[in-house]
Amino acid sequence: MWKKPAKPPKTFVLSESCEALRVPSGASTTLPVGASVSITQALGGSFTVKYEGNLYRLSPEVTRRLGFHSDAIMFEPQEDGRISEQQCWDALRLVYDPEIPVNVVGLGLIYKLDLDQNKHFVRVEMTLTSPGCGMGDIIAGDVRDKLLQVPGVEDARVDIVFDPPWSYDSLDEEARLELGLI
Repeated sequence: MWKKPAKPPKTFVLSESCEALRVPSGASTTLPVGASVSITQALGGSFTVKYEGNLYRLSPEVTRRLGFHSDAIMFEPQEDGRISEQQCWDALRLVYDPEIPVNVVGLGLIYKLDLDQNKHFVRVEMTLTSPGCGMGDIIAGDVRDKLLQVPGVEDARVDIVFDPPWSYDSLDEEARLELGLI
């Protein structure tokens, strides 16, 4: 359903100054032109880079300007015009925590997915790995943005909840393998 992107180089020099979010605080900053950064993660359309010992998230818009493309999502509309629940789950699997190379579904962060076919609306209830995560609004925004790329979805809402609290028990088997826990 989506094409595999070309891999970007591991290290590169920024050809322009770039807006970035510091991980994990979510504080906005600008990385300077000429900065040498190394990519630690290129998943879900955004990149996490390391610069001067800190991690920063570059948005899909910034990475496109730099000439990198990642995880292009292209779903076919359903013949009946309805929202596909499977496509919604596939879209959610393209949202990654900027620090952990596992998608939000694999991390067990998605608690509920509700579709309203009549209103062309999707509601997600999710949590974060930590209540103090400064990237929570960014991750929730990514969830909403990916859902809006699913044919038939005209609006989406993401509610962050902390009950029940997230734990390592929430990880699926693939995530446990990826993180070396089994």
